[in-house]
Amino acid sequence: MASDHRQNLLRIFQAALVAVNGRARVRDYLNHHSVSAPLYLISLGKAACAMAQGARDALGTGIVDALIVTKQGYAEALPWPVREAGHPLPDEHSLAAGQALLDFVVRIPVSANILVLLSGGASALVEALPPGAGLDQLRRVNEWLLASGLDIAAMNRIRKNLSRIKGGRLATLLVSRPVLCLAISDVPGNDPRAIGSGPLVADADLQAAFDPRPLPAFIVESLRHATPAPPPGDGCFRNVRFEIIARLDDAMRAAAAAAHGYGYRASLHPELLDGDTLETGRRLAQQLLAAPAGEVQIWGGETTLLLPPHPGRGGRNQSFALAAALALQGQENVWLLAAGTDGTDGPTIDAGALVDGDTVRRGEAKGLKAQGTLAAADAGRFLEASGDLIQTGPTGTNVMDLVLGLRA
Repeated sequence: MASDHRQNLLRIFQAALVAVNGRARVRDYLNHHSVSAPLYLISLGKAACAMAQGARDALGTGIVDALIVTKQGYAEALPWPVREAGHPLPDEHSLAAGQALLDFVVRIPVSANILVLLSGGASALVEALPPGAGLDQLRRVNEWLLASGLDIAAMNRIRKNLSRIKGGRLATLLVSRPVLCLAISDVPGNDPRAIGSGPLVADADLQAAFDPRPLPAFIVESLRHATPAPPPGDGCFRNVRFEIIARLDDAMRAAAAAAHGYGYRASLHPELLDGDTLETGRRLAQQLLAAPAGEVQIWGGETTLLLPPHPGRGGRNQSFALAAALALQGQENVWLLAAGTDGTDGPTIDAGALVDGDTVRRGEAKGLKAQGTLAAADAGRFLEASGDLIQTGPTGTNVMDLVLGLRA
């Protein structure tokens, strides 16, 4: 039955999330690698609470104290206070979390061991700005970045240059202390410099001057007051060990294994999804229509969505899914799922959507126009009407986006 295939795609997506869950990944790493205790714990990002739970599972009372910062609505009960802050746009809580991090670091003894747990979202959730800069400036910069169409690497380079924490600067604050950083990668190429904007790793790119031409004047002015980042080879990095414990590839392989378990073949597409969201959504829908029946197509990556001045409800995965639904319109026995592995898509509680050849008809029967809502970046409103939104809640991980397709 068609409903079985739809439910199986949702189960395959869930299996991928389980494979990269932050609690399990941190616990497994610490159970198999010797870590000196007592130690101090810093956990930052959308998966901060799950990762901290994993550290607690493995180390128990060996953790002397902890600072945990996660996205609003993502807090979990832990023995230590959990701070919540804004994402994708930083807010006053992000600056308060940044100051709390600076204060926490000062209290850590020079001889102490430190465990840092890092996941996507940390760039917005925790921030400390140079003297003279405030929340209004930070919001303006991030609003421009999110609507710019720049990829995550370009956005993070600007963020890092305006921060007292990012771009290796946290390593300067922890200098001389042994630091182990366990990270969940949400960036192309699993580049440590881009995960959480690289607070503990050197970034040679930050030593070069910016080309001001594509940037608005207010960002160029802000960059003039940036605090220099530590160069590669700086002594602050000598005692830092950085390990990536979960990646997009892990989630994709788990999705393939789950597909086999439900009796499907699976095709893993190695190319990382990027570029324009709408164009990519249409292209993958066409690929799906040409794919062999009974084979789950698995893609991963992170596209970019250029927003209009007043966007509606949704994020890049919802726009991706609706663009695909238009290309699949009228086709039978075909489904495409596009969702964020962190459980949120843009500033919404939805992870993404699972569309089919009847999505457009269902939504337009409710009085909405698919093309119009797509152009207005209001895909979430349409997909709610068509009954295709996916809600997972906090997933305890963040390894970019997954796209699953099936033609039965």
